[in-house]
Amino acid sequence: MKRICGILIISFCLSLRAQLSVTVAPPQIAGQKVVVELTMTNGLSDEIKSARAICLLLNQQGRMVGQSTKWVIGQNNKALEPNGEAKFNFVITTPRPLIASNLTAKVMFSRVNLVDGKEADVRQAVEVMPADKSKAQ
Repeated sequence: MKRICGILIISFCLSLRAQLSVTVAPPQIAGQKVVVELTMTNGLSDEIKSARAICLLLNQQGRMVGQSTKWVIGQNNKALEPNGEAKFNFVITTPRPLIASNLTAKVMFSRVNLVDGKEADVRQAVEVMPADKSKAQ
């Protein structure tokens, strides 16, 4: 029984490591612009050629007040190596200055292209977490 539990714990830890981990910093508001910083760590065994994500800004009531879709990896043909780390700033411009300072950012990935031409399953290969939760773990 101890051996089975040990194997399960080790395989669980390895499965957590085998992905693209994304930490989302709290939104920084400057007039009509909001900056959301992403820190991405490639835990996959393959190099990531490109990745596309959408960032939604939500107010206190959960309503969307802004959005942006960008290629967060792969700009200037720069791939993300295995065990490598990259940062990306989503800059979202709103039609008028934001009054609320209690905004949250929701980030979702739509594509992750690997260097060998394969596409990773974003539901299994990407883990997105807020910055405050990643520091606690």
